[in-house]
Amino acid sequence: MNMRTSAAWAALALCAAAMPARAAEESWVVEARGVSTAVPPKLLAVLQAEIAKSGPEGAIAACQVQAPALARAASEQTGWSVKRVSLRNRNPKAVPDAWERAALEDFDRRAAAHEPAAKLERYEAVQEDGKTVWRYMRALPTGELCLACHGPVEQLSPAVKAKLAALYPEDRATSYRVGDIRGAMTLKKQAP
Repeated sequence: MNMRTSAAWAALALCAAAMPARAAEESWVVEARGVSTAVPPKLLAVLQAEIAKSGPEGAIAACQVQAPALARAASEQTGWSVKRVSLRNRNPKAVPDAWERAALEDFDRRAAAHEPAAKLERYEAVQEDGKTVWRYMRALPTGELCLACHGPVEQLSPAVKAKLAALYPEDRATSYRVGDIRGAMTLKKQAP
């Protein structure tokens, strides 16, 4: 057997050895992806109903209560820690940690390079306190419906501005355009 053939067999053996680890990674990523895509449509349905009933200003209060409740329910049902974060947060609890900040900044760069915002995700197994933790994020792009509360400040209604000032006096989540990344769903789970 020559050196080239030996190197090829060695590379093949390494790939085969890595396959079970990759399959395990893929299963947790698939699971996280499913959880991350299940919560936003539920919140959107709640917001659409509230907007129909009491306008965008009513949806702000509903979002303040329902978004964390839906994330808590998803966390309890799945075993993942689920929440939303943003570089320009409205909720003071939605401040990203260092890993999340890096992912959000990467999403912004990738979106600026014309990658579809709705498909942006990042996942990684990281070490925290000597344990392996799975981290997953999926970008939340701004939709047309979002602009009533997250759009340019000069285009927000007086009622929306008043409700934001009352509920979120340090709000930073305005001036978005359709397609901008408003934040991300972030999931975290200790590996078994």
